[in-house]
Amino acid sequence: MWCYRGGSISTEPRINDRIRVPEVRLVGPSGEQVGIVPLAKALELAQEYDLDLVEVAASARPPVCKLMDYGKFKYESAMKAREARKNQAHTVIKEMKLRPKIDPHDYDTKKGHVVRFLKQGDKVKITIMFRGREQSRPELGYRLLQRLASDVEDLGFIESNPKQDGRNMIMVLGPHKKKTEAMAEAREAQAARKAERQGVAVTEGEAPQDADAEVEAPAAVEATEAAADEASAEEPNTEA
Repeated sequence: MWCYRGGSISTEPRINDRIRVPEVRLVGPSGEQVGIVPLAKALELAQEYDLDLVEVAASARPPVCKLMDYGKFKYESAMKAREARKNQAHTVIKEMKLRPKIDPHDYDTKKGHVVRFLKQGDKVKITIMFRGREQSRPELGYRLLQRLASDVEDLGFIESNPKQDGRNMIMVLGPHKKKTEAMAEAREAQAARKAERQGVAVTEGEAPQDADAEVEAPAAVEATEAAADEASAEEPNTEA
């Protein structure tokens, strides 16, 4: 009975001496089509260009290989993947729990959290928790959910209508703004705040120099006036 005992299968392409075919369809360093050449000739060209011969389409007949700097290619691919993960939008569902007879101040606080979540592009699951005799008054929870949905309608919409789930009543709000848009706006706002802080720092650094100039200006004027007075005093009196 056959049993697989190997490790993980490599997903990296074959390069240079690991390519085991008699001939390849060769692509040059700039993407130009060289044509079908023997493997030995392709490896020779790779040495001449000081590049690697990389198999980019193993299922083709013959396989397609390209001359490239494989180390640089891997680095750039890793950087692109990292940037893609950084900008990737993950759908997140936040949860906010309320009581049917919630205090007005607590309601405003909870609503503020819901507003913040929706602005971030996240969904919000609103749960109304009933206790004791409150379970006989589901309309209280329904009205509270409708009120909350109305208060945040400019930021989100009712994605899942209120429904009873045991002792709880649940409603899901979805954001009008996509997660990627919210992330982009957050980055722009952060960059704007950073630029504003740098601008303020530069302005504050230049302020003392301007102040010194204002202080030195009157002193220069006074020195000029004193010199003029001395010159007039030394001139001979030509009047008869």
